[in-house]
Amino acid sequence: MLAMNSTLLVGPSDWDPARMPRDEFLARATALWRASPSAAGAVVYGDRTHHAELAYLTGFTPKLESALALIPRVGAPRLLVGGGPNMLQAAKPLTFIEALVPLRNVGETVAQWAREQSGGGRPVLIGGAFMPYPLRQRIDEVMAEGARSIADKTGELWTLMRRKSPRELAAIRDACATLSAALTAMDEAQRSGAGATAVVLAGEHAAHRQGAQDVRTLFSLDGGRTLRPFDTSVERAVDPLQTYVAVRRFGYWAEGFAVVTASPGQCVRGANVLLRYALEKIRPGRRCGDVGRSVVEAARPFEPHPLVTSVQGNAIGLALEEQPLITPASEDTFEPGGIYSVRVGLRDESDSAVVSAMVAVNEFGSDVLWSSAMGKV
Repeated sequence: MLAMNSTLLVGPSDWDPARMPRDEFLARATALWRASPSAAGAVVYGDRTHHAELAYLTGFTPKLESALALIPRVGAPRLLVGGGPNMLQAAKPLTFIEALVPLRNVGETVAQWAREQSGGGRPVLIGGAFMPYPLRQRIDEVMAEGARSIADKTGELWTLMRRKSPRELAAIRDACATLSAALTAMDEAQRSGAGATAVVLAGEHAAHRQGAQDVRTLFSLDGGRTLRPFDTSVERAVDPLQTYVAVRRFGYWAEGFAVVTASPGQCVRGANVLLRYALEKIRPGRRCGDVGRSVVEAARPFEPHPLVTSVQGNAIGLALEEQPLITPASEDTFEPGGIYSVRVGLRDESDSAVVSAMVAVNEFGSDVLWSSAMGKV
């Protein structure tokens, strides 16, 4: 689920070597070199909106300005940080990389770094599609060899990012615990008769108290048919209140759809049953499309909610939406080590509901990390 991005990322993002040691990042880079055997290194881009790839290889989350990592196959990496020299001191705690320099004269810096790499290979590009056009054009110019531009290997890195390590799984479990605390606080505020704004803010405050780096929320004022961000205060109570909450801890996301209400209607009850049915279908090696089709077919006699008509979920981790997507047409399979956000929704003439779960797939089956259907009929 894609929600509005924060203008400025203000939550705690310091690199914690006890949770994600340097060896974890070195292993990821080694896996990238195996997938790209001729690469002499990697030029990795990230900004405040798209930085999963950069964070995966460096631990760094740009707060406002963009950043560029130069990671050699052999030797120490460098990180070019936007915002000028004054930002370097603030950026140092966010990454294990020791060599930090301002993000300027990018073309010349990248060209000189590429010439310094040994072995005769050429660097590859990660995150090129997210770059501002002038930056991408400049890098293509300085890295062009004959008629060839620098090869983009973002897709190969995405494949590596699908399987989470035990440390990544631990971070996502913490994010799920924060998500649970947020929705519990929202449920309590809803039962007290609070207005819609107060309910959603109760969840956001609970997440921040648990150390969330980022919190994103959406809610509905039309019975769950559509979702919206805050644009004005809503003092009146809305029951049932369809909500969406996404939280990030230690760089990793957890998200959830839930209906907070004291009196769940037919669609809410049916959606929770359908969600449990979908979770039972998830196992390693099964095609995402099989689960997607099963969910759509099992929704009858209700209509699927528009939010889940074409996509019933996706992989999740350092980005809110990672590959693969869970769709009726998908040929991708659920992989051991993969973490997935699974959502279902129903609607009829008078009611609607969207609910979801976070699932970790292992060699033997799957483990539900969080679900809005837990303990509900």
